[in-house]
Parts: sequence; structure tokens; C-alpha cells
Amino acid sequence: MSTSKEYMNFISEQLSSLSDITYRQMMGEYIIYYKGKIAAYICDNRLLIKPVPSAVKMMPDAKLEPPYSGAKDMLLVENVDDRKFLKELFNSMYDELPENNKRRT
Repeated sequence: MSTSKEYMNFISEQLSSLSDITYRQMMGEYIIYYKGKIAAYICDNRLLIKPVPSAVKMMPDAKLEPPYSGAKDMLLVENVDDRKFLKELFNSMYDELPENNKRRT
């Protein structure tokens, strides 16, 4: 099952108070970049974030789920209706997100 346009638009709206959020579609799913770093995935109408320490601290009871078969587990964000929480979550995570690998040509 792919992510619906409606769910993607909803998450995009929920994150609209953050500057520097970009998305990249990949095989019907989405990668969310925050200030150029991969922060989350939207897969199968689920928002999944990198399990960095600050995110784990903010969501200690969050389920760990893979975004797709064979992928590393990520934290499932169930509280997607709370814009303030999402903004705080992404801001707290930023410094702990790994730098993106540069593609070699």
C-alpha cells in the first residue's frame, strides 16, 4: 500500500510551521528532509521518524516499525494531530540527525 496524497498533504500541513522542510517522493512513499537532513519517512500512511535519543525521550512508548521490508526500525508518530508537538519533535531531533552522504559522480 502506498501513501495517499491526502495523508501526504495532511502531514505537509501539520509540518508547515517548520522552515526548511522538503519532501522527496520515492516509489509511492516520501522522505522528509529537515534543513537538508533526512528526518522521517511517510510510508503506508504512517509518519516514521529516525530513532535519535531526543525523539525516544519525547516518545518513550512509541512503537518501532520499519518503513518498508528490510529497513531499519523507526519510531511511529501517532500524535500527528498536534502541530506544536511535531514542531518541538523535529527541532529537538535536528542536531542528532546524521549528515546526508554525498553522492559520488
